[in-house]
Parts: sequence; C-alpha cells; structure tokens
Amino acid sequence: MTQSAEKLRQTIEARARDLGFVSFGVAQANGHPEAPERLNEALARDFHGDMHWLKDTLDRRTSPQHMWPEAKSALVLGYNYGPDQNPLDQLDDTENGLISVYARHRDYHDIIKGKLKEIAGLLARQGNCEVKVFVDTAPLMEKPLGEQAGIGWQGKHTVLVSRDHGCWLFLGTILTDMEFAPDAAGTDRCGNCRRCLDVCPTNAFPAPYQLDARRCIAYLTNEYKGIIPVEFRKPIGNRIYGCDDCLAVCPWNKFASVARDEKLRSREDLRAPSLVELAKFDDADFRAFFKGSPIKRLGRDAFIRNVLIALGNAPRKDDIVAAIKPHLSDESALVRAAAVWAIDQHYDSEAFDQLRQAHYPSENDHDVCAEWDRTAP
Repeated sequence: MTQSAEKLRQTIEARARDLGFVSFGVAQANGHPEAPERLNEALARDFHGDMHWLKDTLDRRTSPQHMWPEAKSALVLGYNYGPDQNPLDQLDDTENGLISVYARHRDYHDIIKGKLKEIAGLLARQGNCEVKVFVDTAPLMEKPLGEQAGIGWQGKHTVLVSRDHGCWLFLGTILTDMEFAPDAAGTDRCGNCRRCLDVCPTNAFPAPYQLDARRCIAYLTNEYKGIIPVEFRKPIGNRIYGCDDCLAVCPWNKFASVARDEKLRSREDLRAPSLVELAKFDDADFRAFFKGSPIKRLGRDAFIRNVLIALGNAPRKDDIVAAIKPHLSDESALVRAAAVWAIDQHYDSEAFDQLRQAHYPSENDHDVCAEWDRTAP
C-alpha cells in the first residue's frame, strides 16, 4: 500500500470516529474463505426458513467481488447501539411487550447509511476511486467481512462479537476499487463458553456457529409472516419483535457501553409497551405509531399476531382476555388464528367451546379452522 493510501486511511478512519463509529477495519474484497461453505450447508439444511432471497442471491453472497468484480477492499465500520438496560430483565414483565434493542428507536439503516455515504464521498474525492455503500440491505455477508477486517469474530450464536463493545454493534460496509492493506482477521475468543447456546428458549442452535432460523424467535417474530408453530408460542413469552437473549448473555458485554447517539436511545413508549394497548391497533394506528421504526416493515397483521401470542402468555386477567376476544373476528386470518390460541390459554374448556361455536369460520378458512380444531376440548 502506498504512503498516500496509508494517509487516506488515517483521514477516513478519523472522520468515521468523528461521526460516531467505534470500530474500523479493512478486509480484502474477496470474502471470508469459510463463509461460502457455511452458507451452503445452512441452505442445504433449510435453516433459512422462508428467507428465499438467501438462496436466490447465493452466488453474489459468497464474495463481494461476485457482486462488484472491480472491488479490491472492504472497509467495515461498527456503530455502537448498546442498551441502557439488560433486555433479559424484562422477560418477567409479561403484561408488557419486549422489543429487541435494535428496534426501539429510529431505523438504524437510515442513521448509519447517511454517515457511511459521507465517509464514502470523502474517500471517493480524495482517493479518486469508486465506492459502494451497504447497510444490511444487499447480498453482502457483513459479519464474516467484519471478522476478516478485525472488528471482532463471529461467536457461537453467529453474531459478531467485539472485545471492546460486546455484541451491540451495527455494521456498515464501504466497498472500493482502491486497494488498502487489510487488517489482521479477528480471533475467535469464545473458548468453552456456551451461554448463548444454552439460553435460547427454542433451541435454535443445532451446534455452535450454526443457527436454524426456523426455530429462532427473532426470525419468527421479525421475518416470518405465517402462523407461528405451536411449539414456539409458549417459549416466545412476551417477545413481540425480535429476541436478544443470546446477545445479552455474552460475557464480552462487560466491555459494552450505552449508545452515545441519542437517535439510538430507546423510545420511552417502546421500552415496555402495554400489550393491551398494542392489541387495539388497526393498520393506521400501527403505521403511525411505528413511523420511522424498522418494525413498520413487518406490517400490522404479523405484529398483532405477535402481540396476541404474548397476550396468550400473559396473566389471566379481564383486560387481557378483553384485548384478545375482538381479534377472533379480525379481517386477517393470520390474526384470527393467533387469537384462537391466545384465548384458549385463558378459557376453561366449557367457555372455550361456547366461543368456538360462535366464531368457527367457514370451512374454506383452513388455517383458522385448524386452530379451532386443534384447541377444541
């Protein structure tokens, strides 16, 4: 690497720090040597669930250069979003919903991408080079790249772990056709620890460094738009969007700090929102409440499905039951199916049978019929 490239890196890294990035590293743009094999194995075992785009973009995911052949270097940056409270402490607050830390504030894509574009623009001007910016929205494997760039390592829970910031890092990447000397790759420091594997309530890790998304609460409540399998409904508890259990128990979080960016501090109304109040949302309410939030992309019906499962796991109280019952007649079959299960958690067999007779749908509503039939006394 020429002296001018070294100085340019110093300039770029200094600007990144000024903009709030806490980690900066460089990797070659040819990708992580083991990542393609790991991804192929996961896809072959259907660990991706309904995320068919992972298979559709497989060729481009195996290396950044398959997406942009001219790319020579990948600049990987980490942005701290550390919480001011341990999300595990909220699991017993069963009348209120638990939202993943990353989704309790403005959409991180919007915050980080603007900063990355500024850095990339500086690089393009001073380096007279081409650049491309990515924040979790393209077929780019950020976590393996982050490991290659020395930001950290992919832990046994498959999330990137940093010695300095624990698991609470958003990653952004700048690809460039300018060549920089790569940093040393991150070293796996998980050792014999398996806290992240053992804490998972749905046993989503078939082995260390492997994640079966079909069993992952984050996938089931964030990505999956269908009827959540019965075996996972009780373990979901009060988690209505995402799950941080495997991140929160990581011992490397002892070095983590609270996010400095005010835009990434938790909205007060998303810290522990009332399940009863959330259950009242129609589509307009949902869109208004989650404006600017990543939760908005899930859509009202799938979100209310999550809320109803949490209400089914909530204490047996009149206001809880009253919040569930109207959804037995919701326009969405997805919502109606979740309401059947939720109400069954609070009714005795006689009362449930009376509800079943009043609300049993037409036979062509197969999914909802199946829920009623499965829970029938």
